[in-house]
Amino acid sequence: MLDTDFVIGLDFDNTLVSYDDAMHQTALEFNFIEENATVQNKQGIRDYIRKLPEGEIKWQKLQAEVYGKRMSQARLMKGAEKFLKICKEHDIKTFIVSHKSKYAAQDKERINLQETALNWMRQNRFFDRTGFGLSEDHVYFEESRREKAFRIKKLGCTHFIDDLQEIFREEPFPQETVPILFSPSNSQHVIEGGKVFRSWKDICNYFFTKPESLLTSKNSLN
Repeated sequence: MLDTDFVIGLDFDNTLVSYDDAMHQTALEFNFIEENATVQNKQGIRDYIRKLPEGEIKWQKLQAEVYGKRMSQARLMKGAEKFLKICKEHDIKTFIVSHKSKYAAQDKERINLQETALNWMRQNRFFDRTGFGLSEDHVYFEESRREKAFRIKKLGCTHFIDDLQEIFREEPFPQETVPILFSPSNSQHVIEGGKVFRSWKDICNYFFTKPESLLTSKNSLN
């Protein structure tokens, strides 16, 4: 039997949603990478571009383009659909908490990135009763990592899933929240008091296949 007292917080960018294909195609069109470049995923593309002249600016331009005008090309992360559906079926309280500014510094068109992300969620049936059944009131966009950590604390999340471990190091991040790192490309991280998983399938197994193994206090995790 699942523990329906969980309050699960989810990061958005690169946790629930994948930009790998969109970033690769856009980087090619912008001539930031070459056709024969071996980089394919977001992290590899980022590291490659940052080594170019004015690499940080180019990377920010790429992000602005993909998170804004090309958001429709983003895809739900493989395996996340099953996780969200199980949460819906068992009435597990679920929140999306994202560090996302309204506007990108390198976007001259000033596209509202928060609204673009919400529209993507609407189009992908996040808020439909026949979809994932989330409430739009359970989606929060914060302007800084610190504000994101405060929001996680305020919501009383028992677990928080993120692809960046920096959020777990923010001073406001609550000690009673179990940190779960989603790390598809590298499972070698060690999260103090938390867990590291390479796929949503593994996360589903952790939460739902063996619920007796779950510990609601992060201090109990090895």
